[in-house]
Amino acid sequence: MRSLLQFTLDLFDTEPNQPLAQVERALPAIESVAKGAPVPGQAFGDVMPPANFRHPRANRESRLCDALVAYEFKRSKRRTIGFVVGPEGLVVSAPKWVPLYEIEKAVQEKGAWIVKKLGETRQRHDRLESARIEWRDGTTIPFLGEQVIVVLDPRHAFGGVGASLSSGEDAPNRTLDGVPRLTLHVALPHSATSDQIRDAVQAWLMRQAKRIFTERLNHFAPQVQVQWRKLSLSSAGTRWGSASADGSIRLNWRLIHFRQAVIDYVVVHELSHLRVMDHSPRFWDTVRTVVPDYAQLRSQLKDDSIPKW
Repeated sequence: MRSLLQFTLDLFDTEPNQPLAQVERALPAIESVAKGAPVPGQAFGDVMPPANFRHPRANRESRLCDALVAYEFKRSKRRTIGFVVGPEGLVVSAPKWVPLYEIEKAVQEKGAWIVKKLGETRQRHDRLESARIEWRDGTTIPFLGEQVIVVLDPRHAFGGVGASLSSGEDAPNRTLDGVPRLTLHVALPHSATSDQIRDAVQAWLMRQAKRIFTERLNHFAPQVQVQWRKLSLSSAGTRWGSASADGSIRLNWRLIHFRQAVIDYVVVHELSHLRVMDHSPRFWDTVRTVVPDYAQLRSQLKDDSIPKW
C-alpha cells in the first residue's frame, strides 16, 4: 500500500516530510466503502465546528481523528495516490485502476497528517485575513517596522505627491495605545473610496521603497564587491527579490513594511548573487560576511502580520 502514496505539501508547509503518527481511533469499516456506501457519520453540512474541513468542490468525505473531512476526489493519469492540502482544503487524486476502498484506506492511514495540515492551513488563513487592511481614515500600516496611521487630509496636495509623512507629535490625537505615532497624511477627501485610499498609500510606499532600496544597494555593493546596474520594483506574491548576471536587481516593494535590518538582508542576498549565482555554501558565506545574523533576519520574512494587498 505504501508504494501507492505520494505527498505534495502546500505552499505554506516549509518542513520536510517526516514520519506520520498513527491514527489513534478506529475509522469506519473499509468494506462498506468498497461497496459504494457512504462513510458512517453525519451527512455533509451537518457537522458542528471545529471538527469540519470542507473543500468547496467536495464529492467525498471521511471521518479522521474526530474531524469530518469533505474533500475533492479526482481520477487522474498519475501512477500513485496523491494528497494535496491547500487553502481550499484536501484534494485526493488517484489512478483510474485503484479501487475506492484502497483510496479510503490510504486516506484513513494518513488521517493524522491530513487533519494536522488542514488545521495549520486554516490557522494560517485566519492570520492572513486578520492582516488584511481595512482602507479607511485612521487605519494603520507598517512602514520600516513602525506602525503608521493613515489620515485623510484633503486640505493639502503635498507638492503634488499625494501623501506626506509626519511625526505624531503634530497630531496628538493620533495615537496607538496612547503613544503618538507617525502619521501619513493622504491628500484625499473623507468621501474617498477604499480603493482610492489603498492606491494613494501604495503609490507613496512604492516611492519610499525605490528611494530606500537604492540607498541600501549603494551602501552594501562595495562591501560585497559587486556593481549593480538597475533596480526594479516587484509585486511578486512568493518572491522577495531576484538578481540577474547583468547587474539587474528586482526587489519586492512590500519589503518596505519590514524594519531596515530585514530589508538590508534581502539587499545583501541579491547583491551576493552577482558574485555567486546559486545558493551554494560559498553564496551563504558571502552573505554571512556582510550580515552575520542573516538566518534570524531571513526568518522574519515569514511574518504573517505583514499586510496582504
